Amino acid sequence: MVKIEYHSDLKELQSDAQLARLLSPECQSAPFDRLAWWEALGKHCAIAPTIAVAREGDAVAVLPLTGNGGHLSALANWYTFRFRPVLSPVPQAEGLLTQIAHDLAGKARRLTLSGLPDEDDSASRVESAFRKAGWLVMREASDTNHVLAISGRSYDDYIAGRPGKLRTTLKRKTKKVAVEVLTRFDALAWEQYEAIYAESWKPEEGSPTFLRAFAQAEGEAGRLRLGIARAAEDPEGPAIAAQMWTVEGKTAFIHKLAHRESAKPLSPGSILSAALFRHVIDVDRVTLVDFGTGDDPYKRDWMEQVRPRYRLDMFRPFDPHNWLIVARIGLRRLAASAKGG
Repeated sequence: MVKIEYHSDLKELQSDAQLARLLSPECQSAPFDRLAWWEALGKHCAIAPTIAVAREGDAVAVLPLTGNGGHLSALANWYTFRFRPVLSPVPQAEGLLTQIAHDLAGKARRLTLSGLPDEDDSASRVESAFRKAGWLVMREASDTNHVLAISGRSYDDYIAGRPGKLRTTLKRKTKKVAVEVLTRFDALAWEQYEAIYAESWKPEEGSPTFLRAFAQAEGEAGRLRLGIARAAEDPEGPAIAAQMWTVEGKTAFIHKLAHRESAKPLSPGSILSAALFRHVIDVDRVTLVDFGTGDDPYKRDWMEQVRPRYRLDMFRPFDPHNWLIVARIGLRRLAASAKGG
């Protein structure tokens, strides 16, 4: 018999042995699929969770949501590379998503899930489950994810294939920048990162406390790679670039990077990126580097593949609150199609 439950108190998940294990680093090799990530979203970003769970024996499906007023969305924020349901590794688990979709019909009139990948069939799996349960589903590409498959290459092999302009920059300026890659959390280094970020071209940090707490936890777990760069002529001076990566499950995740605008002539960001690529490829032996979301032009210099991220907007078709919204979305799509054609 299928059991469906909802949790707004994440301590309930932690005290449930089956769910705690499924949502732990032991079973999930990316931070975004774990209980600790969702707890931090609530603690530091004020995102209240509604975790939908369906289970039948060993089969479990978890759909992490947030929201109220009849409109639920993905339990995620700007730090989340991608969103997807978490399923136990048994064939029956996929069918439980449809059971969740059926049950949610009595609790919400609309769901909006953004950042879904489909290289693992997540977007298609969720879309199919909600269509089967009678929801009206609208799917569209919403973002991009740049990645690099190492394919057995060494760092030297990899860098030889980069664009000529980047290779020239590295050749000319590497000796002008001193770099350090820390594999632990260091409070002083983190303060330097925050100071650099404040002076960089980047927008204001969404939640500095979230990011620091995440970096500390990853450092304690041995997954943090914190890069710091200084001018070679002043190695004891202030840091001029900093980057935060993490490594696990043979994947390196590039979370944050920033450099001081005043140091731009030294290209410290590129030099530091190269040092971190060398570390994760030759030392950590990762098989994939994930540059997160966004189609920033500089990512194309380092990455070789682009994967789409999808948004699913799902509506209860007979709820009057949805009719005007659905009509507007439909008209917008028709206009976009006509313009493109």
